[in-house]
Amino acid sequence: MTYNEKYHLWINSNFIDEETKKELIDIKKDEKEIEDRFYKDLQFGTGGLRGVIGAGSNRMNIYTVGKSTEGLSRYLINNKGKGASVSIAYDSRNKSKEFAEAAARVLCGNGIKVNLFEDLRPTPMLSFTVRHLKSSAGIVITASHNPKEYNGYKVYGEDGGQITDRVAEEIISEINAVKDFSEIKFMDLEEAKEKGLLSIIGEEVDKAYIDKVKELSIRKALIREKADELKIIYTPIHGSGNKPVRRVLKELGYDKVYTVKEQENPDGNFPTVEYPNPEDAKVFDIALKMAEDIEPDIIFGTDPDCDRIGVVVKNKEGKYKVLTGNQTGALLMEYILSSLKEENKLPKNGVVIKTIVTTEIAREIAKEYNVEIIDVLTGFKYIGEKMKEFEEKGDKKYIFGFEESYGYLTGDFVRDKDAVITSMLISEMTLYYKTKGMTLYDALQELYNKYGFYKEELVSITLKGKEGQEKIENLMEHLRHSMKAHLDQVKIVKKFDYKLGIQKDLVEINEEKIDLPKSNVLKFILEDNSCFVVRPSGTEPKIKIYLSVVGNSSENCKDKMIKFKEQVMSLID
Repeated sequence: MTYNEKYHLWINSNFIDEETKKELIDIKKDEKEIEDRFYKDLQFGTGGLRGVIGAGSNRMNIYTVGKSTEGLSRYLINNKGKGASVSIAYDSRNKSKEFAEAAARVLCGNGIKVNLFEDLRPTPMLSFTVRHLKSSAGIVITASHNPKEYNGYKVYGEDGGQITDRVAEEIISEINAVKDFSEIKFMDLEEAKEKGLLSIIGEEVDKAYIDKVKELSIRKALIREKADELKIIYTPIHGSGNKPVRRVLKELGYDKVYTVKEQENPDGNFPTVEYPNPEDAKVFDIALKMAEDIEPDIIFGTDPDCDRIGVVVKNKEGKYKVLTGNQTGALLMEYILSSLKEENKLPKNGVVIKTIVTTEIAREIAKEYNVEIIDVLTGFKYIGEKMKEFEEKGDKKYIFGFEESYGYLTGDFVRDKDAVITSMLISEMTLYYKTKGMTLYDALQELYNKYGFYKEELVSITLKGKEGQEKIENLMEHLRHSMKAHLDQVKIVKKFDYKLGIQKDLVEINEEKIDLPKSNVLKFILEDNSCFVVRPSGTEPKIKIYLSVVGNSSENCKDKMIKFKEQVMSLID
């Protein structure tokens, strides 16, 4: 079917509402816009849907959400039977509540019980709720930290983790079998309540979650005695973190939490920022103005669905600096492991999990505390997958997991990155160092002096369209098969090919299998411990290059990175 045929099908369908039809009729003279909205169906990927909000088959709307939910319903009925249930949460993005209710209506229309949150909640709370209410699956409506035009739909398994690739393929197969809107079974929400298929959830689940988060505090005596001495500036960046983050901190005794008022209320237009992303230093501009008067010990901000967190610290020159995801992760890892060791709570079979593109300083920290470290593919769902494996086998104890893109998790009652838990731990860590006369910036320098100076950088190259896709594929094949043995006289000693599942030692001339799912990613480690990873993005027309160098000082690292980046980019170009 051509995009024009699809366009007219929507306009003439008895199953499309009048408001949606009007939006489509208003673009009837814009051929390019019609093509973009209808040239394909919005794809349900390994994690779910993500796209621009609007009418059309290639947009996020109640019909694309409905079709995906109809497919998910069929999958659940086939695999879990009629007793299946689903928990649903949503964030502050535009149309999030509408999409959450559309998903609930379709599930209930298929006879599946739904637990729907009364109002917006963070993504990690959905992960917790799936486990807490023993649901068969979970859905969260969010596009994480994407621009305001976007929304998305993520699916979770009964373990509270994002669905694995195999399950995603089975759900996609069911979605593709839905050929017509008439097959989507929408039930009115009031009817669903009357039939006992819809439950609205809130405080009872909130309290259970908040109590579990507070239990993760390590130095409880320190918090009881000194929490009120810490000054915090917090911004929810118009997202879902405002209430749970502040509630956890307040209940633990942190009385000096100053919220950025201009960014406090949920708003899917994110009026004060270009992107609601705590990786972007500009989201902290208002917080930094507040800091001139308040002089906080720490500043942090969470993204719209409150699974990522960015941290701002003051350096020796009195300037505020946004930490990278790797720096925050390394600080948390050192703090958690050292504190557990001090309290004699460090498990003998403890494991830290990181992604293959996350800082290698984690390996040195793990060695110091005699803790196993495991690498997984990029994406927190792979960390969740390992947690499930540990739980089933009972042979290892999960301690901490993190990724360079500002996602962290400790505890095992959530199976996705959690900025509510992390905000609590960052506050505790900052307070601990404050009692020692140190800032988090001082703690970071101490970390580097102890384990070596590490610097990481990410380069993203956008290559759109079919031609861009071909360039990405050609580059990956060139690096896979024609890569030279040196980079500016420094020998490449190891090559990890995650697509072929092979790790090659280029010095000893041997190879081992990589026990991870197949993914088109390459990693090269050099003789001086610098390394780089090349990874095509799974969700955007981009190729990402992750660079890492090790030096004997911050300045040395900075110089090495400039040179290393030039060398790696000359290969890419």
